[in-house]
Amino acid sequence: MNSTILLKAHKVSKAFQGFLAVAGADLEISPGEIVGIIGPNGAGKSTFFNCLSGELAPTSGSVIFEGVDVTRKTPEEHARLGMGRTYQVPATFEDMTILDNVMVGAFLRHAHQANARQEAMRILEFTDLKAQADHRAKSLGTPGRKRLEIARALATRPRLLLLDEALSGLTPLEIQQAIALVREIHRTGVTLVIVEHIMEVVLTLAQRVIVFNHGEIIATGRPEEIANDTKVIGAYLGTGRRSRRSAAMSSLDGHGA
Repeated sequence: MNSTILLKAHKVSKAFQGFLAVAGADLEISPGEIVGIIGPNGAGKSTFFNCLSGELAPTSGSVIFEGVDVTRKTPEEHARLGMGRTYQVPATFEDMTILDNVMVGAFLRHAHQANARQEAMRILEFTDLKAQADHRAKSLGTPGRKRLEIARALATRPRLLLLDEALSGLTPLEIQQAIALVREIHRTGVTLVIVEHIMEVVLTLAQRVIVFNHGEIIATGRPEEIANDTKVIGAYLGTGRRSRRSAAMSSLDGHGA
């Protein structure tokens, strides 16, 4: 395997009772990249994402992470190898403190409670949650829950972080704050794969964008190329939905990538 490839998915397919949700998808991710995965509802992007992270085992094909075949490995094994992920619906431990939630992730690398606590506090400071460390997770609103989900994943010390709609459900201001956090994570050397419905997020953050439709990858390229691709406009934005296309282009012009 090429040493410059961190993650490689080769001809990954996933079928559910005869329905082919993903059909022979290929993807290579190099260290240090930010890759966005987009597509309309039901396009197969989330299924593909779950095959990468170990939540689902592909029907066929393979997933290789840093030279290790992880196609049939569990999410826990993925995490131990250095692949972290968040969930679209934050899976917080509601009655535990925010600190304890992050310590759950830190215990993957630290066997002793004191060390796990120290690491969790470092992550909480990084994610601007330190002041709420002793609060219960159920006290958080949507922005805090999303941030806590990211914090717990970071506590596992991932080299590759998979973000599953980590910025959905946020206000425009909260989105900008979350984008700033994701950029800070990237600056620490973490490679990122982002699945998002929010076009602004993808165009702002991703260096390369993968577009799914009907279970297949229909386009790959830089954000500005994807925003002008007629296949993408037809499949993702929808015929006649010019306002969404204009909004996407405006966010690209305003933020860059």
